[in-house]
Amino acid sequence: MKNIILTGMPGAGKSTVGVVLAKKLGYGFTDCDLVIQETCGKLLHQLIEEKGEAGFLALENRINASLQRDRSVIATGGSAVYGKEAMEHLGRIGKVIYLRLPCEEIERRLGDLHERGVVLREGATLYELYRERVPLYEKYASITIDCDGKSIREIVEEISERCGGGEETEDGRN
Repeated sequence: MKNIILTGMPGAGKSTVGVVLAKKLGYGFTDCDLVIQETCGKLLHQLIEEKGEAGFLALENRINASLQRDRSVIATGGSAVYGKEAMEHLGRIGKVIYLRLPCEEIERRLGDLHERGVVLREGATLYELYRERVPLYEKYASITIDCDGKSIREIVEEISERCGGGEETEDGRN
């Protein structure tokens, strides 16, 4: 397995699970939100304010579509699934895993959406965003992990088991 790509709503635990999973597998770790911030020299919420929702999503798509990693756990931003080119690219360079949580749990975890850099149309609710994104997460995922009521350790173990423990066979397949 080249890479493991984690997708899901903001607050689903992509970065937290990703760091622990990378340590377990001996992989590198990449947080796409941090790559965007480092590339642009600005925080996500600043980029969203400056470029608008559509401009930010185009920027995110371009940066994610050019990401090159090997043997890494990659945590995408929650809005990465809007970028068709990026998601197709990520699917080619690794296995896409959707970390699924109920909307109520996401809401409990999130706090201030603006400060968090969540792309949310003016007047839209978190529930509307959730309903819009879930079909996209499901579309691009090769594996869905139900994270509700599970510890980080349990989620990491399930991903590791379902991805074959990160070990490649002689022919490069996992």
